[in-house]
Amino acid sequence: MTPTLITYTLYLLISVTVTVWVARTLFRNGHVFLIDCFKGNKELADSVNHLLVVGFYLMNIGFVTLYLRVGYDIDNTQAVFEALSQKVGVVLLALGAMHFFNIYVFNRLRRRALEPAPRECPPVAPTTHVEPPALNL
Repeated sequence: MTPTLITYTLYLLISVTVTVWVARTLFRNGHVFLIDCFKGNKELADSVNHLLVVGFYLMNIGFVTLYLRVGYDIDNTQAVFEALSQKVGVVLLALGAMHFFNIYVFNRLRRRALEPAPRECPPVAPTTHVEPPALNL
């Protein structure tokens, strides 16, 4: 097996493993947060949680596969480690960025859900009566 093929294999194994671990962690620990965001609606929180995990997998595994190509020859062990550290580092940064974006969006939703509902003013009784204009036919 060539060093480039070893790099690709290790990159895919590490990146997909980390993606699965992060997705499972977010799924487990984000459940309570989503229930709070959706004012105790457990069914909606479960549904959104599952949809988020599917989107997370699609985005990250898509990114990992698109970012597979190294673009230069890897001919020794040092080059394998350097390419792996660069590629896995970018994947980890992308995972972190997506995580913080999701937290930001759901924190805004949660904050909006916790705001008191605007009070509706009762209708105001009329104080005057206006006669319609007469039609001259």
